Amino acid sequence: MLTALRRIVLEFNQEAELQTALERLVSQVKRSMNTDCCSVYLADYRSQNFLLTASDGLAQSALGRTSIGFSEGVIGLVGQREEPINIDNAPEHPHFKHTPEVEEEALKAFLGTPIIHQSKVLGIISVQQQKIRHFDENEEAFLVTLAAQLASAIANAEARGMLGQKKDHGKWVKQLVGIAGAPGLALSKVVVCQPDADLSTVSLLKSANSEYEQQRFYHAVLKTRVDFHQMSEQLSSILSDDSLDIFEMYKQLLSSVSLADEIKEQINLGWNAESALKQIIDKYVVQFESLDDVYIRERGSDIRDLGNRLLFNLQRQQKQQQQLPDKFILVAEDVTAAMLAQYQHKGLQAIVSLSGSNNSHAAILARALGIPAIMGVDPIPLSQLEGQIMIVDGYNGELFIAPDSALQVEYLHLINEEVALTEKVRAAIDLPTITQDGKAIELMLNAGLASGFEHSVRAGATGVGLYRTEIPFLERQSFPTEQEQTQLYKQVLAAFPNQQVTMRTLDVGGDKALSYFPISEDNPFLGWRGIRITLDHPEIFLVQIRAMIRASIGLNNLNIMLPMITSVTEVDDALNLINQAYFELKDELKDQLKDEAPPVKTIQIPRPKVGIMLEVPSVIFQLKELAQRVDFFSVGSNDLTQYLLAVDRNNARVANLYDAYHPAVLRALNMIAQEASKYLVPLSLCGELAGEPAGAILLLAMGYDKLSMNPHNIARIKWVLRHIAYHQAKIILNHVLNFSTAKQVHSYINEQLENFGLGGFVRAGL
Repeated sequence: MLTALRRIVLEFNQEAELQTALERLVSQVKRSMNTDCCSVYLADYRSQNFLLTASDGLAQSALGRTSIGFSEGVIGLVGQREEPINIDNAPEHPHFKHTPEVEEEALKAFLGTPIIHQSKVLGIISVQQQKIRHFDENEEAFLVTLAAQLASAIANAEARGMLGQKKDHGKWVKQLVGIAGAPGLALSKVVVCQPDADLSTVSLLKSANSEYEQQRFYHAVLKTRVDFHQMSEQLSSILSDDSLDIFEMYKQLLSSVSLADEIKEQINLGWNAESALKQIIDKYVVQFESLDDVYIRERGSDIRDLGNRLLFNLQRQQKQQQQLPDKFILVAEDVTAAMLAQYQHKGLQAIVSLSGSNNSHAAILARALGIPAIMGVDPIPLSQLEGQIMIVDGYNGELFIAPDSALQVEYLHLINEEVALTEKVRAAIDLPTITQDGKAIELMLNAGLASGFEHSVRAGATGVGLYRTEIPFLERQSFPTEQEQTQLYKQVLAAFPNQQVTMRTLDVGGDKALSYFPISEDNPFLGWRGIRITLDHPEIFLVQIRAMIRASIGLNNLNIMLPMITSVTEVDDALNLINQAYFELKDELKDQLKDEAPPVKTIQIPRPKVGIMLEVPSVIFQLKELAQRVDFFSVGSNDLTQYLLAVDRNNARVANLYDAYHPAVLRALNMIAQEASKYLVPLSLCGELAGEPAGAILLLAMGYDKLSMNPHNIARIKWVLRHIAYHQAKIILNHVLNFSTAKQVHSYINEQLENFGLGGFVRAGL
């Protein structure tokens, strides 16, 4: 039967139309298992029914018309139990539902098994026989194995084939799930974006005039550089944060000597400019995409986008004026940051990318612009999407294609509620974050680069809770010098002259790797990363610490934070190096002052406070010892959640298991807060949980002193915390800590937000 199983699955996957594939499937299974009937019922979650979709043995007139409720009959029982059910005489079973139109009176024996994909029941496949009997173990194993192998194929086939497909009961609504790239809701028509030029379509051709081809390539580079400059300028009027440096990355790639030289070398070998470009870009894309590292893999998309834009300018194409609706959702195979810049001012409501993750530059830019985004969606035929109505739920990574009027009305209400809330929260930007009963908490900024801090200050931040120093390292071709780092850090510290700025030391590895310092590991998230790298390379660590301390002279607002700490020994080693850097600088500056004329008596070198990130579960049980060594704790809730739950949130298969409201995560966060209070250590949290209304309320109640988040979240979190009392937050927390499932936590907090008049944030907060 194994051969039959392979053939059935292979032929199912090769069929373009889902309905045709299912019709062939039931006939093949009926024949292979030597039964009198085989049927497939597909789940319709809107109507809570299983629809009889294909059958060889039941009345053909019932197909597409007969529905069985999720809790009805033996079919519903299979779906409820999510396991195979084998019945000798189904009509005698207490759950049997008589459905005259399917004409199954003569059928007795029944074997049904669920078709499950990513924990969701997609449907039921069943076989029936006139003879009263029990299907044997081999038959049951065959059907279970078949259902398991068909699950992903049916999920993908539905996406490919059901768009716009009509049934007698109306148009099917297709729901897909991807990775939540940027929060928010949108309902609009779809505009499909295809590349203006595509390197994959270029045929390799030779040219006898290499000098002419070199000139063509040179002018294409100049024009492309101008294009990226214009995109950056266009965004700078509405966006002034570190996301704009994405376009600096494009310019650096464009200016890369190695990239340009390799293309010119191919031209000198006799290829025309297009062919030379294709060969080199394809080589780099393959190199990037073959790596395990998520962040570096995403840079392959940037390289491909750059190549296509160079090709466009090489071919001197003239863009035809695209007719866009007033409001639209942009869908593409690979939405890039450049696409987002091109469309964001033309009525763009949301983006959907079939590839990519929340690490992609498009997702990063979408979050900065406040545009909902879903990444890594199951493959769907783009040609069938143009002009379709789509709902994008960037909070949950869900999208609905061709939604019915009821679903549209529901989401329009939520969207209008979001708009109204946005207007309300703007009034809180310049107000202090104080609860209704007088409890104060600081809202800080998560930042990455030096540019755009004016916008961050305007967002209502009281300082920088997390400055990611690794981003400048990632965007260079070699380690930045002490002088380069000093200049950069000085800009950051000077932007907040009267407020504290917490700089995290170099945190690479895991999903962030340096092209000039490659790290190849089977499991990078549990490997050589964060403080482990910098302690192994004190020459890198010392230069960075010296640069930070130099930058803080005259400002005295620097805090230093150590990432990925797992033991007391790491802290001791890092503190020794920090002390070494501090005293070296002190001696050097003392010597310099002696040589100055007239001699300067002294210059104050501020000694920064040093803290650690709590993001690895092991530190939870070492807080007493750590509190004796450092000045503050800062919880990295994203990584702590990931490590506690053993879930890679960038993996679409398990991303739904990543939940910061999991009772284990909340109890760990509360334990940390209690210990920090016990040992009188200031405590902050930087992570997505801080930027969610429900999360901020729980963290306030736990006792976190500071919450650090992206700029666009500060105003709404400030507004929420000003509209709740601290004692109310404590009551909510006490209930939440007694729950045993994340589902219970979500339901309860939703209810409480409604009770306190914050119901509009239920969607945004959870």
